[in-house]
Amino acid sequence: MRQRRLGKGGAMAEAVLYVGIDQGEERFQVCVVNQAGIGGEQRAFSYGGDGIAEAVAWLVSLARGDAERLRVAIETPRGALVEGLLQAGIAVFSLNPKQLDRFRDRFTVSGSKDDRLDARVLSDSLRTDPGAFRRLRLDPEGLTKLRELSRLEDEIKQELRRLSNRLRALLHRYHVELLALCAAADEPWFWSLVELAPTPEAGKRLREKRVERLLREYRIRRLRSQDVLARLRKTPLPVAAGVAEACSEHVLLLLPRLQLLAQQQQHCQRRLEQLLDELQGGEVEPHTREHRDVRILRSLPGAGRYTVATMLAEAWEPLAARAYSVLRAQSGAAPVTKQSGRVRLVLMRYGCNRRLRQVVHQWAFNASRQDPRLNALYRAERERGHSHSRAMRGVADRLLKMLTVMLQTGQAYDPARRLVA
Repeated sequence: MRQRRLGKGGAMAEAVLYVGIDQGEERFQVCVVNQAGIGGEQRAFSYGGDGIAEAVAWLVSLARGDAERLRVAIETPRGALVEGLLQAGIAVFSLNPKQLDRFRDRFTVSGSKDDRLDARVLSDSLRTDPGAFRRLRLDPEGLTKLRELSRLEDEIKQELRRLSNRLRALLHRYHVELLALCAAADEPWFWSLVELAPTPEAGKRLREKRVERLLREYRIRRLRSQDVLARLRKTPLPVAAGVAEACSEHVLLLLPRLQLLAQQQQHCQRRLEQLLDELQGGEVEPHTREHRDVRILRSLPGAGRYTVATMLAEAWEPLAARAYSVLRAQSGAAPVTKQSGRVRLVLMRYGCNRRLRQVVHQWAFNASRQDPRLNALYRAERERGHSHSRAMRGVADRLLKMLTVMLQTGQAYDPARRLVA
């Protein structure tokens, strides 16, 4: 193909220009080559609105104003830089960092690494091995909100668990009687009780009517006020002077943080439910693909709010493409086969989306408890000698296959029909 020179710098260009971008926290490095791998012109830009706009303008000028002639390779699949390039009409492709490390060996075997080298490796690898890259597209607005909220809910859950463990450890140090009422120390009513009785002495002074009002407020029916008071009035732990006061002060500082996180978690749950309702048929047209996908996902056994939101947020591309093989690989349901000579091993897949793998495993567990056919499949896997996790991956694989067929046909789950094999 005939080549043309662009600009005074002598950068070469053909019908397509391949661009590699190595992104850093403050700056990102850009390298441009043509279809023959000639050029390698490099520039660095500051990471910010002005820097991204300057980089886009420079790349479009190299392509003589035709953004469709640009192919950009980058490691990260999302972010402001990716979105700025996509909004400019530039094709962007993502590569796993592990694969980039292998491609780097083509240029150097010494182990050296810098931003300029990585940008050059990315641009040249996209030119020679486009099949290793995944093309990126802008996410729909509703799915972007779902992704951020579902990930935020996960972070809040982790923080709640961490602070609850700290509260439990502190109470076990000086006020262990309380833990008999809530062993995990992770329930809001228990936090209110700890506020009323932060020390064993305060627990002994607590009145029955106040405990009754607390249990009634939080609708706790498994305990009576007499049971709570009997536990609080047991002989306390023999601790050194000042231990109870110091630990209770720490506990009282932890409780507002726990209560705030619980409120934030409830807010995320309400917003996720609202977004799912909007996607299913509130603010969108009732016959769009998103509407059908949400309706079908919600109809499946074991698929609650958290499962549906995470599936849509983390796997919307394979779901939209109805790509069963991609979906099972990204969720970790597909095994990995390693064979050399006479040795053949089938192992669990670890190279996948961890959030997606976790939610699919949870979905399979819930579905196997609700659906008799899936429960029979789980029992059959266990009878073959498979572990619980391996059996759950088998159930998850069946669910994903069934989901793909339902998305292709546009039919919601009907428990009266046989599962798709």
